[in-house]
Amino acid sequence: MLVGYSSSSEDEGEAGSEAELKKRRCQEENDEEDSNPARKKAKTEEQVTKARLPVPHCLLTMFPDDVDPQTEDSSLHGGRIRSFKHERGNWATYVYLPYHPVEEFGEFLDELLAAVKTHGVVLTPQEEFHISLSQTVVLRHHWIQPFTQSLKTGLAHCKRFMCSAEKLKVYCNAEKTRTFLSMEVCTGHAQLMDLIQIVDRTMTDFRLETFYKDPSFHVSLAWCPGDATVQMQECLQQLQTLVDDHEEGPFTLRLDCVELRCRTGNKTFCFPLDS
Repeated sequence: MLVGYSSSSEDEGEAGSEAELKKRRCQEENDEEDSNPARKKAKTEEQVTKARLPVPHCLLTMFPDDVDPQTEDSSLHGGRIRSFKHERGNWATYVYLPYHPVEEFGEFLDELLAAVKTHGVVLTPQEEFHISLSQTVVLRHHWIQPFTQSLKTGLAHCKRFMCSAEKLKVYCNAEKTRTFLSMEVCTGHAQLMDLIQIVDRTMTDFRLETFYKDPSFHVSLAWCPGDATVQMQECLQQLQTLVDDHEEGPFTLRLDCVELRCRTGNKTFCFPLDS
C-alpha cells in the first residue's frame, strides 16, 4: 500500500511539474513578445489572416479595372482614337450649337463623299452635325452640376441668331489622328464670338482649357482616320465646285441658333437662347 501510494504521488508530482513547466514557457513567450513588438505584430497579423473569410467572386467583379480594354479599342469606334485616356469618373465634355440637316443635305453629302473617294480617300459621315464652341475637356463627375449651372447663368440673356456656312475647308486634329471635311461659317461670326467669351469664362472658373484664340467656326461633315490633309486639299476645289454649282444655287448650311448644348459623357444639357 505504501509502495502504491508512493508511486501515485510521484506521477502526480511529475504531471504537476510538466504543467508548471508549460505555464512557465508560455509566460516566457508572452514576456518575449511584449519585449519584441515586431514579433507580436507578425503573430497578430497571422491570426487575422487565418480568421479572414475569402471575398466572394461576385464582389470582386463588381469593380473592374479603371480602364475597360474595349473602350480603348479604336476598331470599336470606327477607327477613332481617344485624345486622352479613359478613366472612371472622367467625363469627356464639349459645348456646341447643333445643326439640323434639311432634306436635301443627305443627297448633297453623298455627292461630296463619292467625289472624294475617286481620289482614294474614304470618308465617314458625322453621326451629328454642329459648330463647336469649346474644346473637348475632362470633367470630374461631381463638377457636372456646377459646370452646367455656370453655363446656364452666363447664357441667360444671350439672343437667338442665324449663321450660315458655304465654303469647304479641311481640318486635322492636333494629334493628327483624324481629318475632317467641313464647311466654314461665313455669317454670324460676331455672335459666335460672344458665346465663346461666356463659355471660356466657365472653363476658366473650372481651370479647364479655353477655346482657340482665333477660331475658325465650322460644321464638320465627314472624317477619316489619320492625317489625309494633302489628299483632301488636292480635290478641295473640285468639291467646292459641287457646292457652288448645286441645282438651286450654292448649297448653304443655315443654322437657326436657338440653343446651346453641352455634351458630357452620355448626358446632354440644353440651354435655350433668349428670343
